[in-house]
Amino acid sequence: MRTVMTLFLGIVAGAIVMQTVTPSTQAASPGDKVLRHIVLYKFKDGLPPSEVQKVIDAFAGLPKQVDTIIGFEHGPNVSTEGKSEGMTYGFQVTFRNEAGLATYLKHPAHDAYVQVVKDRREKVLVFDYWVPAK
Repeated sequence: MRTVMTLFLGIVAGAIVMQTVTPSTQAASPGDKVLRHIVLYKFKDGLPPSEVQKVIDAFAGLPKQVDTIIGFEHGPNVSTEGKSEGMTYGFQVTFRNEAGLATYLKHPAHDAYVQVVKDRREKVLVFDYWVPAK
């Protein structure tokens, strides 16, 4: 999770630098950028690995159910910096625009996922930011 947090912090710092150094990013047309949606979890202490896997499997199934998701990655924290605030697992979901994220957030598949994770997590951090489209 430490690598995820390090990656997360690096991405955030990079996004801030890009916003600060390149004002044109703010003015970019929607086709010039994509929206990253980062979700980090600290699962409840003592949660069996099989229960953590249920959360991972449910989240990993969302890209097949929600057509506004254009990218998806996930993994456990492997950072050695000790700055993860207890976060143990991270997900990155990419959308073309804010409308895609809004569709995802109200989608029945997302609602079903929330029912899977809500009693298994102790803490969640969500962070969204724009990056140039490739």
